[in-house]
Order: sequence, then C-alpha cells, then structure tokens
Amino acid sequence: MTELLSPSGLPIEDALPALMAALDAGPNAVLVAPPGAGKTTRVPLALMEAAWAQGRILMLEPRRIAARAAAERMASLLGERPGGRVGYRIRGESRTGPTTRIEVVTEGVLTRMLQSDPDLPGIAAVIFDEVHERSLNTDLGLALCLEVQETLRPALRLLAMSATLDTDRFATLLGGAPVVESQGRMHPVETRWLERPWKAGTRGGPARYPEAVAALVKQALAETDGDLLVFLPGAGEIARVERLLAAENGLVVAPLYGALPFARQRAALEADPQGRRRAVLATAIAETSLTVEGVRVVVDGGLARRARVNPVTGMGRLATAPVSRAEAEQRRGRAGRLAPGTCYRLWTRAEEGALPEAAPPEILEADLAPLALELAAWGAAPEDLRFPDPPPGPAMAEARGLLAALGALDDDGRITSHGRRLAAQPVHPRLGHMLETAEQEGLGAEAALIAAVLTDRDPMGPAAGVDLGKRLTALSGRAPPDADRGAQERIRAEARRLHPGRATPERLREAGGLLSLAYPDRVGLRRPGDAPRYLLSGGRGAVLPPADALAGQRLLVAAELEDSGREARIRLAAPLSEADLRQRHASAIAWVEEARWNPRETRVSARRQERFGALALADQIWRDAPPDALGAALADGVRARGIAALAWDKRALLLRGRIAWLRTGGGALAERLPDWSDAGLLADLETWLVPHLAGLTQIDDIPKDLGRLLRDTLPWALSQEIDHAAPEAFETPLGTRVPIDYARAVPTLSVRVQEMFGTTRHPSAGAPPVPLAVELLSPAGRPVQVTRDLPGFWAGEAYRDMAKEMRARYPRHPWPEDPAAAPPTRRTKPRGR
Repeated sequence: MTELLSPSGLPIEDALPALMAALDAGPNAVLVAPPGAGKTTRVPLALMEAAWAQGRILMLEPRRIAARAAAERMASLLGERPGGRVGYRIRGESRTGPTTRIEVVTEGVLTRMLQSDPDLPGIAAVIFDEVHERSLNTDLGLALCLEVQETLRPALRLLAMSATLDTDRFATLLGGAPVVESQGRMHPVETRWLERPWKAGTRGGPARYPEAVAALVKQALAETDGDLLVFLPGAGEIARVERLLAAENGLVVAPLYGALPFARQRAALEADPQGRRRAVLATAIAETSLTVEGVRVVVDGGLARRARVNPVTGMGRLATAPVSRAEAEQRRGRAGRLAPGTCYRLWTRAEEGALPEAAPPEILEADLAPLALELAAWGAAPEDLRFPDPPPGPAMAEARGLLAALGALDDDGRITSHGRRLAAQPVHPRLGHMLETAEQEGLGAEAALIAAVLTDRDPMGPAAGVDLGKRLTALSGRAPPDADRGAQERIRAEARRLHPGRATPERLREAGGLLSLAYPDRVGLRRPGDAPRYLLSGGRGAVLPPADALAGQRLLVAAELEDSGREARIRLAAPLSEADLRQRHASAIAWVEEARWNPRETRVSARRQERFGALALADQIWRDAPPDALGAALADGVRARGIAALAWDKRALLLRGRIAWLRTGGGALAERLPDWSDAGLLADLETWLVPHLAGLTQIDDIPKDLGRLLRDTLPWALSQEIDHAAPEAFETPLGTRVPIDYARAVPTLSVRVQEMFGTTRHPSAGAPPVPLAVELLSPAGRPVQVTRDLPGFWAGEAYRDMAKEMRARYPRHPWPEDPAAAPPTRRTKPRGR
C-alpha cells in the first residue's frame, strides 16, 4: 500500500478495502457515502493503485466548479498542481498532461470522448460521481459506457457513487454490481422549521421570497455561530438576497453559482482570511461534492430550478419548484460536516409532508433534442441502451421532429452528415445548426456571439427590453455601464471558443435571420389589432410587453419564451425582415390552397395562402375552390357544431328512433342496422352527408330532407325489413296514419281519444307484433291518459273520470258511456245538441 492509501482520517477510509475488493473481483460497483465522507477525492486516488488500473481513471462530475475543485484537492494531496497526475477537462478549459492518471471531466466532455472513440482507449475506469442527481448527460454517459463495456471493453470498470442513491436500481442496472456503503461520521444537525408559512407574512401583507429568506438568515445569525450556507434557486434570487444583507455589520456575503468567474467561486469555498463570519448564497451546486469551509449553519430557501418541457407545446423552460425531501436532506447535511450544526428551513414542519420524495430525473422532463441527436450519432434507439429511466416516447418523437426540421436526421431517422457536425458542436442542436449554416455564409462570428448570449444569463437584464439586438450591439462594441460585466466577459469568451473571428455591428443586423435558423418554429407574425400579439410558425401564440420597442414589428424571431398558458410571453427576440425570411427558408415557404371551416364566421372559408409553417405571408380568396373541397370543409363544421346543428324534421327524427329501437332488440336484423345516434352519424358523415355537400359553404345550405338522405344509404331489401319490423305509422279505425314514436321507452302512439272509439283490441305494430303505448289526447291535442290496455281502459273507472272532466271542458265532443261500442269520429256535435 503506497502513501496514496495512507489513512486520511476521512470516513471513506473504512470502506475503501471493500470497494477495492469489489472492483478487483468484477467490473462494476456501487458506492454509497454521506456528504463529507471524502469519496470524491479519496476514491479515485485509491483506485489509481489497483492492479487493473493500467490507464487513466475518468471521474464524471455534473458541474464545472465541482470538477475543478475535486481535481485541485486531489492534486494538492499529491503535492502537485492540476495537470500532473491529476487533471481536469471542462468546457473551454483543460489541465492535463502526459503523466495524468486521474482526469475529472464534466458530462459533455465524457459524451464527446465516447462519440469520438467508443472503446475509450487508455481508460481503465469511469467513475460517475453524484449519480443520484440524474442529469440527462449522466444517464446518457452511463448508458453508453454500459454498452461499451458489454460490446467492446469487458474489463472497463464502472463505479456509481452518491450520497443518497437508489442502490437496488443502480446495482441492477450495473449487472448486479455489489454495493459498498460508508457509514460516515456526520455530526448532529438540529432542524428548525418556521412556525407558520412565510407566505402568510405579517399585518402588512404577504412577504416576498427574497425578504423571507433574508429574514431567516438574520434570525440564524442571531441564534448560531459559524458560517452560513444559504440555498436559493438561481442567480437572480441570490443577487436580491445579497442586497438585503449588505447592511449586516461584520458579515461577508459571498455568492456561489455556476456562471460566476472561477476566482469568485473559489473564494466562496474558502473561509474568510480575516476571520469574519460569512453567508454563502448558493444554488444547488453546493448540495454535494463541494466543501464550503467553516459552514455550521444551513438556511434552505426550499426552491430549485428544473429544466422542463411542456408536452403540449414542446416548449422548454426552467421552472422554479419546491425541493424534494431527498434534496432537503442533502442540504441539511452540509451543516454537519465540520461540527454539530443547525439547519433552518423556509417552510413549516406540516408543509414538509407535501414535498416530493425525490426530484424527477431530468430525462423525464427536459428537452430531449440533444439526447436524440447523441443517440442518432451513436446509432442506437433508446430501447437499445440501459437507462435508469427510459426517455418518454412523445418527448423523443418531438425531439426527432425538430432534428429532422434542422436537417440533422433523414427521412428514415438516421443521422445525416450535417447532423454529425451538429453533434460535434458543444451547444444545443438548434444553435449548432445556426453556427454551421452561418459559417457557410461568412457569418460564423456573428452566430457564435448569438449562441453565447443565449447560453448565458442576460448581460443587460429586463430593463433593456426584449430586443436581442441591443445585447449584441453592446457586446460587439462598448457595453453600457449598467451591463453585467461578468456576463459580458463570459459571453465574449464563449463566442471566441465557438468561433475565432470578431462579430461586427454591421453584420449583426442579420441577427434575426440567423436566429430563425435556430428557431424556425418561433418566427412570429403580428396578429391584427392594437396589442402586440404574434402567431408563431410552430402554431403557438405569443405576446410582447405592450411598450416594448419591438411591439410594432411585423415579423420577429423569439429566442426565449416563457410558457404562461394560452399565449407564451416573449422574453428575448430579434426583428426579422420578410426578405431575410424568404432567402433563408425558401424551401419551407409554399402556396397552400385550403378550404376550412371558420368557426368565427360559421361558414367555409376558401383561401390561397403563402405559408411558412403556421404563418400566412400572403392571403387571397380561393375563387375556384373545388366543390368537393368546400363540402369536406363544411363537414368539419358539422363535426365542430354537432349533429344537432342540422335541420332535423320530425319524420327524420322518427326514422332515427325506429332504427335505434330495432338495434336494441338484438337478433340478425339488429346486427345489420347502421348506428344513427348522434355519435354514429358524426363518425359516418362521409357515407350519408358529405356526398350532398359539394359546393356548399354554410350549414343552412344543407338539404333539409335528412331522412331521405339517410334512407338512401340503406339497401332496398333492408329498408323493407325495417318498415315491416318497425312500421313508420299506425292506421287508426278512421284510416288516419299516425306516426309511432320509437324514441320512448315503449313505442308510443299519440292519438285523439275520439279516433280510437270502437277499438276492442289493443293496438300493436311490427312483426312480430309489439303492443304500443297509447297516449290519448284531448281535442286540443294535450295528453290526458297513457295506457297499454285500451279495452281495459274503456271499461274502467279511469275512462269515466276522464270523460266526466272532458265533457265539462269540451262539451261539443262526444264522450259516450260505452266507448268500446261507439263509432270513431273526428267530428263535433252540431250546435244546440
């Protein structure tokens, strides 16, 4: 055992022998160790001494700051600087050398290495640190490494490490790998909850989130000792809380988030050299891996940012959501790494039960276009690889559709040469497509600046309005004094990394056209009206702030949208000229002739439109629209408004009732009858109605004899069977044909009392005969009695009571004592009798 394995006093030391033995015996293992155990820095150094480690050890860290910090710490343990036996590679920065044995990389770097050399030459092991965070790239990297191990490198070691891990799931995923646990030596942490929800506020009204966090920090300062680690969802909240704490005497406030310059990140991790108390305001990057010196108190703001995609609109966004219980526990543990600590939570103990158990894996909620492109470049479908959770089918279909629109996939879903160039770009496929296309036009530097702006925080903030051009002009020249200098420096550095040239203000005037290459589905055409509302080429509605400088633009491209319900809010956009749109997207612009139902005008609208996606760049009346096209559109109107919108006469309704009644009777005839219910008729419009709609444009134009249209669809023999089994009418003793209502529970005959005098057998209809319900009507046509035994009614007290009442009301009509023997009649008595 060399000096690298000498005891360090860290809890992980007790677990290292079991871990080494597990990886000596087999290729995979799972290590579970609590925060502060030392796994991130001690495990790679220990594995470097293994007999099988005849090459480099890669350790995957989900964040750049953690990758740098881990490499620096391991190098310092060896008495070296990064670039010797321990190095790192992150986006835009590399510290490795010929003697490097341990290389800490971020997720994107590992994916590039795998795509370039799938067998990972010279790599002995890959360690996935903090694998529980379930980022999209970690899931992909693990799935690809498992396939490499299975097909090309059986001896490649894979180790999954985490503080809180679903051990059964990952052990199974890694082929039944052994699980090694480090118990750790965490100090006790007291948890303090709010007495009531912070949103309840005080008498002055509900508190705002930054003020609520700042108040909790001040409470913690008064009640505890040691430095504070304050968890907030993003840089914006950090800046606001930092301002609220600026007046605290003797307190050093240090922000910590991914976009900060590395020197400021490193300073936030170290204790104050003058011994002053600190409050480190951090995003989720401080939950794991990083050690923040001096922290004994955690203030948990209870919120986190998550990448999500709206499944309806396909629109990606960062959403602020409550932390999960697992995340809250990770944060709490940061207070007990050095000594007993205290955790303050910005929620009540009762509210804790409503928190989700764990954060959703990114693969289930994020934009999957980058994943779909990587899989296409790898030549595998999602089901070919072992993912902890498979990517959702609808989201993958949406992602493939976007890649096809960008020319990255062919008609068979295979990656194209253009797609391979996009996969090699260190940006989202949308931006990669813009970079590749712009390079061919001599606008590579301008596209690189646009891409850099879109991948960083806004250097000018909401006060600058929506126009992306203002940011680009400032970045290509002299930025206004109130611009975020740190963001400017990062954006310019990223632009240089993407393209060595320098963007010029003159060529940046084409920003809208370049942006449309990345977002062809977000080209917006202003709708009529005073409000700046836009229809996007992808079919979504969007709205600008009314006072924004771009509000008068006819065409624009939305780079950043906030999904806010019926219409998205445009947060960042660039104006677009129609000439530029036509030049760059000529192949996607075409004349379309369309007849469609217009619900607002309740008629068919026939138009010739020059379309780009959902946008009509030109619009004309389609004067010679084919009659069949008009009829098909009118049928859509019937579907939209429902069968009841048609002019159903009584005879047609009776016919539908006869069919419905026969279908309930079962038997051979019922099986051959059509479904003429409302739903059945809507489903079969093409058979019975559409042939009669040619050339019509309004529902009122549809023929009124709907019963004849329905009968025309029946074979003659079947029509005769229907008439025989369920006759349309019953013939009274006077020869009157009275329709039978089959829509009631029992087929019913509604007839005036006098017309049925003399009837001694109860009426029936059909074959076999079915007794009818007889609804007897007064001379005024109002129901007075319903019977299913007419002879019995004539002979009973019910008739006599009715006749007595009717004689007083209708004295000129006959009401005989013996109606069974009286002749039927429609006449009244002569006057005076």
